Amino acid sequence: METRKHLAAEKKQQKTHNCAQAVICTYCDICGLDEKTAENVAGAFGSGMGNREGTCGSLVGAGMVLGLVTKDPVLARRRMKQVMERFRERNGATQCRMIKGIDTGIVLRDCTDCVADAAEFLEEFLPE
Repeated sequence: METRKHLAAEKKQQKTHNCAQAVICTYCDICGLDEKTAENVAGAFGSGMGNREGTCGSLVGAGMVLGLVTKDPVLARRRMKQVMERFRERNGATQCRMIKGIDTGIVLRDCTDCVADAAEFLEEFLPE
């Protein structure tokens, strides 16, 4: 598969999608969803699951894609763990609050880059 991580990042950068939407909508054809349904499913999962307290929305979007593609919860969790580990290695955290430096004032990574990273790591588990 040719990478789509730049398409996902562009969706976020243009402010047309939240982080979760940017990821799931980029791969909605692979998931079997139309884009509007994908947008609605991921609508509440931007900004760290809606309030910057939770997991980065781009990772939530990647998890949605994995679940829809694998149709196997055990396999999806195993693969999600790998995506999250790689994301944490690159970005220093998986929680939006920490990535955005809400408490420290130190931003670890821009949202657009987080979306690209989650998409990149997700693609390792998608069909060709």
